[in-house]
Amino acid sequence: MVRLRRSSAAPGDGPDQDAVAAGQASAAAAEVEAPLQVPLDPQAAAFFDVDNTVMQGASIFHLARGLYARDFFTARDIGRFAWQQGKFRVLGREDLDNVHEARETALSFAAGHTVAELTTIGEEVFDEVMAAKVWPGTRALAQMHLDAGQRVWLVTATPVEVATVIAKRLGLTGALGTVAETEDGVYTGRLVGEILHGEAKAEAVSALARREGLDLGTCSAYSDSANDIPLLSLVGHPCAINPDARLRNHAREHGWRVRDYRTGRKAVKVGLPTAAAAGALAGAVAAAASARRRGR
Repeated sequence: MVRLRRSSAAPGDGPDQDAVAAGQASAAAAEVEAPLQVPLDPQAAAFFDVDNTVMQGASIFHLARGLYARDFFTARDIGRFAWQQGKFRVLGREDLDNVHEARETALSFAAGHTVAELTTIGEEVFDEVMAAKVWPGTRALAQMHLDAGQRVWLVTATPVEVATVIAKRLGLTGALGTVAETEDGVYTGRLVGEILHGEAKAEAVSALARREGLDLGTCSAYSDSANDIPLLSLVGHPCAINPDARLRNHAREHGWRVRDYRTGRKAVKVGLPTAAAAGALAGAVAAAASARRRGR
C-alpha cells in the first residue's frame, strides 16, 4: 500500500517535492514509442507533371505575372514568349523550325539575371499564388507515395530552379525541369538542350532512373496532357490526372487509371485546342499591368 503524505514545503520554498517525485516516476515508467520510420523503397518512385496536374493553371504563367510585377521584363518580352510557347505546344517536334524558335526564346527573359534572383521570386510567387492552386487530391497521391517510402519527383517544363522551389514547399524529393545555361550564377538566356517537354521528359526520367537504380516497372507517373504519353508509357503505373480529351481516350484504351479533380464546368473544357494557352501568358501580364496602374 502506497501512503500519501502532504508536503510540508511552505509556499515559495521551491518546487513541491512530492510533485517532483511524481513527475520523475511517471517519466521513468513511460514507454516511449520509437519514431515512425518508413523504410525507403529504393527502386520505386513517382513522377508528377506540374501544370494542371499538381496545380491549377500553368506554373510558368503564375511565375511570369510575378516576374512582370517585379519589373523583371517588359510586356513586349512576355508577349513574344507566349506566342512562341503557344506554337511549340501545338506543333512540337513536328515542325523543327518552330521547335528551334521556341527553344531560343524560352527563358531568354532571364538573361542577365541571377539564379538567386529567380529562386527568391519563385519562392515568393509560390507562397503568394501557387500554394492556393495545388489540387488537394494530387497532393494526397504524392503523400501516399512518400508514406510508402518512395521518392517523389516533379517533371515539368518550368525552370528547374522554380520547379525545385515547388518540390521543396510540398515536401517532395526533388524536381526535373528545364535547364537554362548560366555563367557564374548568371543566366545567359540560352537553354541547355531544349524545353523539358514531351519526349524530353521521358528522357529525363530514364536518365534519373539509371542514375538512381530505379525499376521503372514499379514506378508511377501522373499527368494531365497527351504530350506526356511518352512519360506515362515509361512506367508500370501511369495515371491521367485532370486529362485533356486525347489523354483521356488514350488512358481508357490502355486501361490506365484516371482521376479528375476539376469541377464539371472546368472539365468540359478539356477539348479546347492547346493553342488557347498562347494568349494566357499575355493575359496574365495585362492583368498585372492593369493592377499596377490602379495602384499608382
